[in-house]
Amino acid sequence: MMLFLKSVIALIIATICGAVLSLTGAYLYLSPNLPSVDSLRTVELQIPLRVYSSESMLIEEFGEMRRTPIPFADVPQEFIHALLSAEDDNFANHYGVDPGSLMRAAAQILKSGRIQTGGSTITMQVAKNFFLTSERSFSRKANEILLALQIERELSKEEILELYVNKIYLGNRAYGIEAAANVYYGKSIHELSLAQMAMIAGLPKAPSRYNPIANPARSMERRDWILGRMLKLGRITQEQYEQAINEPLNAKLHIRAPDAYAPYIAEMARLEMVSLYGSNAYTDGLNVITTMSAELQNHAQNAVFNGLTDYDRRHGYRGAEKHVANPEQWLSTLANTRRYNQFLPAIVKQVDTDSIAVLLANGVEQAIPWTSMRWAAPFLSNNSRGATPKKPADVVKVGDLIRVILTDDGSYAFSQVPKIQASLISLNPHSGSIQALVGGVAFEQSHYNRATQAQRQPGSSFKPFIYSAALDAGYTTATLVNDAPIEIFEPGMKEVWRPKNDNDTFLGPIRVREALYRSRNIVSIRILQDIGIPYARQYISRFGLSESSLPPNLSLSLGSASLVPMDLTAAWATFANGGYKIKPYLIDKVYDRNGQNIFQAAPSVTPRQAKLLQQELAANAQEDSVAEVPPINLAEPILDPRTAYLITDVLKDVIKRGTGRRALALNRTDLAGKTGTTNDSFDSWFIGYNYDLLTSVWSGFDQPASLGRHEYGSSISLPIWIDYTRQALADKPMSNQPEPTGLSLLRIDPHSGRVAPPGTPESFFELFKEEDTPPSMEEFDTNFTTPGTIQPSFKQDSYIDLF
Repeated sequence: MMLFLKSVIALIIATICGAVLSLTGAYLYLSPNLPSVDSLRTVELQIPLRVYSSESMLIEEFGEMRRTPIPFADVPQEFIHALLSAEDDNFANHYGVDPGSLMRAAAQILKSGRIQTGGSTITMQVAKNFFLTSERSFSRKANEILLALQIERELSKEEILELYVNKIYLGNRAYGIEAAANVYYGKSIHELSLAQMAMIAGLPKAPSRYNPIANPARSMERRDWILGRMLKLGRITQEQYEQAINEPLNAKLHIRAPDAYAPYIAEMARLEMVSLYGSNAYTDGLNVITTMSAELQNHAQNAVFNGLTDYDRRHGYRGAEKHVANPEQWLSTLANTRRYNQFLPAIVKQVDTDSIAVLLANGVEQAIPWTSMRWAAPFLSNNSRGATPKKPADVVKVGDLIRVILTDDGSYAFSQVPKIQASLISLNPHSGSIQALVGGVAFEQSHYNRATQAQRQPGSSFKPFIYSAALDAGYTTATLVNDAPIEIFEPGMKEVWRPKNDNDTFLGPIRVREALYRSRNIVSIRILQDIGIPYARQYISRFGLSESSLPPNLSLSLGSASLVPMDLTAAWATFANGGYKIKPYLIDKVYDRNGQNIFQAAPSVTPRQAKLLQQELAANAQEDSVAEVPPINLAEPILDPRTAYLITDVLKDVIKRGTGRRALALNRTDLAGKTGTTNDSFDSWFIGYNYDLLTSVWSGFDQPASLGRHEYGSSISLPIWIDYTRQALADKPMSNQPEPTGLSLLRIDPHSGRVAPPGTPESFFELFKEEDTPPSMEEFDTNFTTPGTIQPSFKQDSYIDLF
């Protein structure tokens, strides 16, 4: 017997020594290749790029992983109990490896011949998630064990749990428990019930198999098992268990919708961040604060939507997007049809005499009243429509795939996605900060940003640059120019050019002011012909428009250049701000994952904006006990402030008595602007401003085509501008450009453009630069030359090709 005991003891000692030697050998072999556990202290989890408005409202999130890391202190104790009950109930007692779990895993290997559960502790899972692959092999498992032992030596249990709950994948692109709580319940983890926490605690084992959205029955089984384990381990009371076990499944997908809909701005911010930080922009947890106002952006979106929808309805219904005869295919068809902005896909289910019933993608049936369909006469061309429909059956039939919109009163209306597109850009003219931007009718339909990528002809909205060049060359707003037929033949032309005004009329001698606010083409041509094309191109390039983009011929005066709307809007800012060149910008600040400011925009601003910024910075510096106020970059003055003021004064007349008269509905006296319509109505424009806000609107087709015989800048783009500006300036005080020094107000004779004595019939007051004041009426007879010629110097007289 004694010999047997000695043999058993020897065998046990030999086994232990063999195990120790094996483990020692494995450690010596594997340890040189193990990563440093110390790196876990400074690990940076992948966090998506988030873009916000100036009010810190979320616009968009970019990145494959939805993750919001939280510190261990913010993890509810109930969740920790649920997680440990499910994954590692001996976590508090082991040192990274649980021998009992490993023995169970070994028994499974002996039975099946392969690794199954692996007996991993939470620490081992941290080792695998941060350092290893998901490969199932003995060498990887050995590495995992050794790493787990190292992790336990160097990190506290709280640090290990914090790494685990923020790293794990929990389905539906959710990484970490905070992201999962938001995805499945639309709440933070600390707001969840015990049953909901148990549901999330059950996901790490198999995020797909136990997903409450994809597999609700299995997820409930897993949840209930965890709750039972918590009860058995004494983590919850019987009462808590019964309440949680009886709670129904209430998980559903909560993909956080943006607080502000601004997809084109989000994409602009994304592109700029990638250019600044490369691919790390998607994973480093950067938070971008843009200059965009969420309130103004909402108004811009609605204005463009309403304006383009109104235009589209004026031109008729183009028919169903497709016809689906088989009702069994309706829901699948709707599921595969994208929503475009506010335009929801729907299939006509029933056609009645005063309404139709449609099926939406969510399976809900909705009634569409006939009153919302009466506009839908058949589209024949942009110039004609078919017969007005008299009943719903004249418009649709059962099985038609159509579009509907949700109205303000909660009902649905018949609609269609417009083919016409638009851009709206709203800037602070003193800094260039983008307040709102729309790049098209639906980003979901086309990511093409017409505000920053399209090149379109500005038409008459370009004329203020020609007139500004003239004013700086000696013209005055009272200079008379002959609005009469003209024939032009230049080298390289195949035939004589006979330009026209838009209504084929001619007004004869007309003042520069009236010619601009009435948008007379002939006058613009005569002025450019007189001041010279080279001078005009060089002059206009100062506004930031490339000289190479400006045609070297007289068509330049009519806005034939192809320009990007953003560039044109920035150039207009010089008129709005009193003569300074600004550069539009979108990103104001960038914060890292720790809330540290790592980027701050430093735009060049006008003196007016600089003064406001200095006051703001001084207040912040005093509040933060900062000794110095950061320097402010001043914008370059590129235009005589008197010229900017005179152009603004004339552009106010565009609204008071010219092509922008519809804007009188805003009941404001501080607005200036200009319409623009190109040949055959391919492009429609309105650009307008007061001293605080500049907004441009372009409308047209992506593939240039006529908008229709009776469509102009005043009929398409101006209503959009009015709709937006009404909201943007609501309750805002009048903001007029201050009058600079060096201007004189003189009484002018309307027939000669000269200074008139008091009592002259029909005389009026006009503003002049002091050095360009016209001669008096008494000098008229002595200075006038032979009719039919141009005066030798328009700087000294007030006639340009008068007869």
